[in-house]
Amino acid sequence: MTDLTDYAHIHQPVLLRDCVELVSPALAAPGSVVVDCTLGLAGHAVAFLKANPQARLIGIDRDSEALGMAGARIASEGLSDRFTPVHAAFDAFDDVLGGLDVAQVDAVFMDLGLSSLQIDERGRGFSYSHDAPLDMRMDVTQPLTARDVLATYDERALAHIFKEYGEERFARQIARRIVAERAHGPLETSAQLNALVDGVIPQAHRASGNPAKRVFQALRIEVNGELDKLARTLPQIANRLAVGGRLVVESYHSLEDRSVKTFMNQGLHADVPAGMPVIPDDMQPFFAPVTKGAVMADA
Repeated sequence: MTDLTDYAHIHQPVLLRDCVELVSPALAAPGSVVVDCTLGLAGHAVAFLKANPQARLIGIDRDSEALGMAGARIASEGLSDRFTPVHAAFDAFDDVLGGLDVAQVDAVFMDLGLSSLQIDERGRGFSYSHDAPLDMRMDVTQPLTARDVLATYDERALAHIFKEYGEERFARQIARRIVAERAHGPLETSAQLNALVDGVIPQAHRASGNPAKRVFQALRIEVNGELDKLARTLPQIANRLAVGGRLVVESYHSLEDRSVKTFMNQGLHADVPAGMPVIPDDMQPFFAPVTKGAVMADA
């Protein structure tokens, strides 16, 4: 069993140094505030607090287990006096800040990937590498599970999520097989789903890796409402960022990446007709680019 107090071996934050360098310029003033919208096991949060001793951090996570572990980790580093944990999904951004009586923040960080805690905890069913119940809930208090989706969605709805959220070429064929198979009994484990998808996708059309990876991605996005929550959250963040504030987002698949880039590109342009000689303050662009392009992490 993994030692949950050996944090360095549980989760190695992606692009940690880059993220600290991007966030820190906005946290120079005493009392500045950074929000980590995806606290996880606090790998990034600890680094932000250590690099910016004048700042405080609000950590949001919908996974109550991860939130408790993050709090313990931050306490072990002696940083608890500058840390406020909040159990919520990040699309409750406005409500979280309102509840803390915080009008504006100086920096916001989002890591849209799964934490190793969620992947390694087999009972959660996130990984196609382990046989586990098809759960996939980031917040275990919510009712909808991946098993429920597979058991109750009709063929058209299943094909839609596999196509839209997994960009799966054989979405309709997989959906049809699921509906046929569940007539004989529910799909309850990742091994069952792996075997089903393996039997549908022709060998000649398989990319590298597990053939079911796109289906697992699609189910996880559907169960947790990931793209809808992201779309609701980004405007809230933009409205709460102080002048000179920074938003740093790590995304891991094309759907997230497209959503974030579209929103940020919209924020780089003034909301006025072309050629207007004077741009009113309330129509100025609300973002300015800090980096020239995306950084691709190694797989």
